[in-house]
Amino acid sequence: MEIRASKRIQSIPAYPFAEIDRMVGELRAGGHDPIDFGVGDPTEPTPAVVRNTVKVAVDERASSGYPSYIGDSAFREAVARWMSARFGVELDPSKEICATIGSKEAVFNFPNAVLDPGDVVLCPSPGYPPYNRGTLFAGGVPWYYPLTAARGFMPDLDAIPVEVASRARIIWVNYPNSPSGVVPCDDFWPRLIDFANKYGLIIGSDEAYSEVWFNRRPRSILEFGRDGIIVFQSLSKRSNMTCHRVGWVCGDERVVALFKKLKTNIDSGTATFIQDGAVAALGDESHVERMRQLYRDKMDVLIPALRAVGCVIPDPDATLYLWPRVPEGMDGLTFAKRLLSPETAVVCTPGPALGEPLADGSSPGRDHVRFALVPSVDDCRRAAERILATFGRQA
Repeated sequence: MEIRASKRIQSIPAYPFAEIDRMVGELRAGGHDPIDFGVGDPTEPTPAVVRNTVKVAVDERASSGYPSYIGDSAFREAVARWMSARFGVELDPSKEICATIGSKEAVFNFPNAVLDPGDVVLCPSPGYPPYNRGTLFAGGVPWYYPLTAARGFMPDLDAIPVEVASRARIIWVNYPNSPSGVVPCDDFWPRLIDFANKYGLIIGSDEAYSEVWFNRRPRSILEFGRDGIIVFQSLSKRSNMTCHRVGWVCGDERVVALFKKLKTNIDSGTATFIQDGAVAALGDESHVERMRQLYRDKMDVLIPALRAVGCVIPDPDATLYLWPRVPEGMDGLTFAKRLLSPETAVVCTPGPALGEPLADGSSPGRDHVRFALVPSVDDCRRAAERILATFGRQA
């Protein structure tokens, strides 16, 4: 019997982080001790306030049945309180907020709510793979705008061809930005909104890293407007809840309503006892402050080592990632492969895995790698020593 993949599943590439997991497994199977900066999965434990709440909630919710498709009212109200306190944005929990199973499924599935086959979606390169994978799966056409050091990793909206923008339905933006760590200046958001209004675009603003900041507190696009805007948020990075799979979308109630209609036909929602833990997480800022300091400590260890071997890397404003340009004479893939040698066994993500090729065939990620600062501080020190031993000091 022939098993044939659908054209839809054939249209999407393999997920790059699955390949990284495979390489890490091979190193471990060979008896090596890899230090894994590849996938942005925090290794610190979920805060006690969350774990303890979930433990109690499992029993309290013993007979609760299926969770709400759109999220428990207590969770949506907690999100509304947090958005108000954090950004000064007032949201109606019944119309402008919907719970999600983390942000990945929401980002991937959302294009199905608004795209017709052949519609264009403007995606950043480098960028989170589900922006383009979700577009392809929905029958859309990704068009990549570059994020480069020369422009401070900000989009050049004026450089997007009129004929492309006129066919587009969504523009994805991600600030604080993964992988560059950039936080935009306030004047960016009104310019983006004006651009979207000019072409009738929905803005998908991925703000999952809004709480992992160091130098400048990020703002939400919803502080500047709401018409045609949907924000994607997650507790994975803010509260080390990657395993719990809980987040939300919020914004223009018309767009949120379309997402709700899509979502209720796809899944049955996040477990309500997990949402109870998320309510506790949103009510506590002390663990978030400790998380930010821990990432500072890791950066202070790894950045000097990368610079010493010839990498070019500015201090990031936010996120848990480093996006160094690799030393002269090699590209990101070459650099990452050398780190993967058994004697070094340091895992990072080659830039091309995140930087989709542009219309001219170039890749903004070609000369970069990404380090996700998820190993412990001690492991960061060991990795710094291995990197210095492999490449030697150049500066």
